[in-house]
Amino acid sequence: MNMAKSKHIVIGQLGEEIICGYLEKRGFRIVESNFRKKWGEIDIIASKKHVLHFVEVKAGSRKVPFQKEGSEAYRPEDHVTYHKKKRLGRVIQTYLMEKDMQESEWTIDVAVVLIDAEAKKAKVTIIESVLLD
Repeated sequence: MNMAKSKHIVIGQLGEEIICGYLEKRGFRIVESNFRKKWGEIDIIASKKHVLHFVEVKAGSRKVPFQKEGSEAYRPEDHVTYHKKKRLGRVIQTYLMEKDMQESEWTIDVAVVLIDAEAKKAKVTIIESVLLD
């Protein structure tokens, strides 16, 4: 495995850990993480007030300070493409069928975490109720 790929995996795992803690502090219960099928993966499945939240985590890191609101910046959420949404939809349907939860209320959220490792800070943004279009 090359260094860039391994760094990407480490940042992704750290991002998922940060988001799990963030959600738990806000009253969510983590039901499962990294639900994988050959056609896709759900990063985090959380529950709050009888609603399942399928959370796609997008993590990024940079050596420069976080950019101010409204400025052009790298946006990890831009990587939630049309094809990613389609795969996510298929794996969510599989999860609901396997767990016999087809009647459950659910939503898809995108959790963005920008990690500044040197400053030991992270900025979290949750984009709720993403449409699969």
